[in-house]
Amino acid sequence: MRRLLPLLAASALLLVGCAAQKRSDTLTTTLNAYAGAVRWNGLQSAVSFVDPEVLKAHPPTNLDLARYQQVTVTDYDDGNGPTPVSDTEVRQTARISFVNKHTQVERSVVQQQLWRYDEKTHRWWLESGPPNIQQD
Repeated sequence: MRRLLPLLAASALLLVGCAAQKRSDTLTTTLNAYAGAVRWNGLQSAVSFVDPEVLKAHPPTNLDLARYQQVTVTDYDDGNGPTPVSDTEVRQTARISFVNKHTQVERSVVQQQLWRYDEKTHRWWLESGPPNIQQD
């Protein structure tokens, strides 16, 4: 019995470590997919990474989607990468550069991203919404 207790404790720690590693791997995959989608498929592809509950509460307008269509992304720089907020949340700052197809003017925006891990779906969701490219 005395040998069983440490073995059970070690097994539990191993399972927790595996879950954390899987979450970390999923985060890396998600952030790479997001960067690739935004860079090569356009800003409208960012919407598919946004938490469905956030989209329900704050859906992108037709004007937002039209703005995404009139620009071509030229660079996506996620700087130093994600910073953990908790076990299930990370923050990341990304600079997205793009050219307006009509005016050929290049600009960039800084997107403050908040990502949350959903234990049910085992997926990371963008809580901060898609990039806002509207000029102030």
